[in-house]
Amino acid sequence: MNLKKQLTWALLISVLCAIGFGLIALLVSDKKIAQFDSTIIAAIQGFESPRLTSIMKFFTFIGSGTQVAIIALLVLFFLFKVLHHRRELILFIWVVLGSTILNEILKTIFHRARPTIHRIVDANGFSFPSGHSMAAFSLYGIIAFLLWRHLSTSLGRGLLIIFGIFMIIMIGVSRIYLGVHYPSDVLGGFLASGCLLAVSIWFYQRYMERRSK
Repeated sequence: MNLKKQLTWALLISVLCAIGFGLIALLVSDKKIAQFDSTIIAAIQGFESPRLTSIMKFFTFIGSGTQVAIIALLVLFFLFKVLHHRRELILFIWVVLGSTILNEILKTIFHRARPTIHRIVDANGFSFPSGHSMAAFSLYGIIAFLLWRHLSTSLGRGLLIIFGIFMIIMIGVSRIYLGVHYPSDVLGGFLASGCLLAVSIWFYQRYMERRSK
């Protein structure tokens, strides 16, 4: 895919994610998404078992702030020491930190209380959008983008994408299973981070294009 197509896709994805987030946010604000949330929660928590609870707690642990910071530092070290890419460091830091800042701003705006239907673990703060979901999407999304170009085989790239999608979905689902987020919180978090990630990639690609000229 050439650079022009990459820029077009990045812009299109950012717009679609922004529209999707706006629609969910509107439904959340008007409290018209309760049926959707309750149906998904019932379906996911219907699989509850001690073993599955342990698995979901693990993915929530991996998606928490401290663990995300550790993974981010390891990726920064790899990008700098192994791949010697300094500009990619700036993009990576911006996406990860930007996602955290954006999540705090959005939570402050919407003030949505967390679900109380069936709590398996405790959590504080507002609910919409899910911070774990935003962090997972931003972290594994930007890792996939930055490492994609350094993999020469279709198998390697395919495994990278599968791993990223798996981690994002499992961290998001774990928040629903454990009863600390509504499905709309998780979906809203994915869309908010998707928009931020796509816009950031668009600016980064434009910057690299201008430097090459």
